[in-house]
Amino acid sequence: MTVTVVVADDQELVRSGFGMILDAETDIEVVAEAADGAEAVTAVRRHGAQIALLDVRMPGMDGIEACRAITAAPGCRVVMLTTFDTDEYVYAALRAGASGFLLKDVRREDLVHAVRVVAAGDSLLAPSVARRLVQEYASRPVRRPVAEAARLAALTARERETLLHLARGRSNAEIAAALTLSEHTVKTHVGNVLAKLGLRDRIQAVICAYETGLVVVGGAPEPPGTPDG
Repeated sequence: MTVTVVVADDQELVRSGFGMILDAETDIEVVAEAADGAEAVTAVRRHGAQIALLDVRMPGMDGIEACRAITAAPGCRVVMLTTFDTDEYVYAALRAGASGFLLKDVRREDLVHAVRVVAAGDSLLAPSVARRLVQEYASRPVRRPVAEAARLAALTARERETLLHLARGRSNAEIAAALTLSEHTVKTHVGNVLAKLGLRDRIQAVICAYETGLVVVGGAPEPPGTPDG
């Protein structure tokens, strides 16, 4: 099945370059290019695109606002692009619903891989962006609102362990090795975590783990309890 993509960047050479890279793949089709967020939102809706590749900083409607508008309705997932891994908008973009975040100096093969991964329903963060997310929480006072922490009550002990590993950025294969489980079982646990907590993908799971206090930056994680499956 062909993955349809809208590429948005206010620099024509940048967006056309990314477009050419993606269009060269037999399973990916760039259906439109956009110079700002508003054009991107319109293009996604007009073409029913599955992926929107958005620059964070664009004139008028920026990538954050466009991401929020696009992800408000099902059907299209967002991969954000930025020039610097210290971009202050990283956290805002993830909260707006982005499923992937890459630097603009991303290698050709990594860009294509990111589009395929996100189109398949998973999420992807460049390692430096993941560090930025942790730094965002490290700069905040430790908090654990009762309402947030109570969300975890629906999880089994094993599902809480799985969430801990997700928060550390581990893949299903790595989680399976750590918990001595099959990848199929881990995939089931991940799916249960997302469903029970009302989360869209692994990135939201990472954010949830920090916001609920399950993981504390600079401290030991909350004991996961006795595994029960």
